[in-house]
Amino acid sequence: MTEPLLVVGHGTTDNTGVAEFNAFVERVRTRMAPAGTDVSGGFIELSAPPVATAWGELVERGHRRIAAVPLVLVAAGHGKGDIPAALEREVRRNPGTSFVFGRPLWPHPLLLEVLAERIEARVPREEWAETAVVLVGRGSTDPDANAEVCKASRLLQETGGFATVETAYISLTRPGVPGGLERARRLGAKKVVVAPFFLFDGVLPQRVVEQAREYADSAPDIDVRVASYLGDCDALVDVVVERYHEALHGDIRMNCDTCAYRVLLPGFEDKLGAPQTPHHHPDDPAGHGHAHSHH
Repeated sequence: MTEPLLVVGHGTTDNTGVAEFNAFVERVRTRMAPAGTDVSGGFIELSAPPVATAWGELVERGHRRIAAVPLVLVAAGHGKGDIPAALEREVRRNPGTSFVFGRPLWPHPLLLEVLAERIEARVPREEWAETAVVLVGRGSTDPDANAEVCKASRLLQETGGFATVETAYISLTRPGVPGGLERARRLGAKKVVVAPFFLFDGVLPQRVVEQAREYADSAPDIDVRVASYLGDCDALVDVVVERYHEALHGDIRMNCDTCAYRVLLPGFEDKLGAPQTPHHHPDDPAGHGHAHSHH
């Protein structure tokens, strides 16, 4: 029996984001059907279906070894800790089962192409040399994850030929969206595209749009446009399928050189070697809620 693909998302309180995730899982299922690969998807919190339900459905259909791909762009706390811990919890609840774990979706040239397409929908390519971009990532307390967003910005700069590509974040670290826009303005930009580096809709991508519009209202001397997030598309399916095959064949190639859990980074000494343990969620069948919250 071919190992199934389990697509694991974080979850969101936004109904549109949940619907986009579910539509994407269906798109992956359609792609994998000719090969006879079973596909399921679930969230670790905030949204239904929970990963416990998705895992249970695969087990009921006779699967014992599952290939899980985290639907995250960069490896921060969710990709490094929460998601694999949630999967390990399912292994313990279902003796005899196991999983292999794929790496995050970024970096990948296809995602860079999608990002460029989203920007092109706001500004034609012939105007890119006079256009600045502010690429906005989620933001994390993990310096490695934040650096991956900077990598995306630089690759976009190198391949797109923009006047400048600045990096900003919507939470947990700096600069924020206003700071990224202000930097672009001070560098002389008259036209700026804010590009949310997110997979689907949700509270944080919506906050990016709101903050960009607020800045635009306060700076009438520059033209601020907002691109769409990456979204449900065939290119994203290509990346997930590639990560699935990598996981099955042991070709993960995850970068651990600057992971604060594996190497000593100044200012992050407390993370070195820290255990990764699952935290409980309100929608988990075990019924033990947790105190922290995500958006």
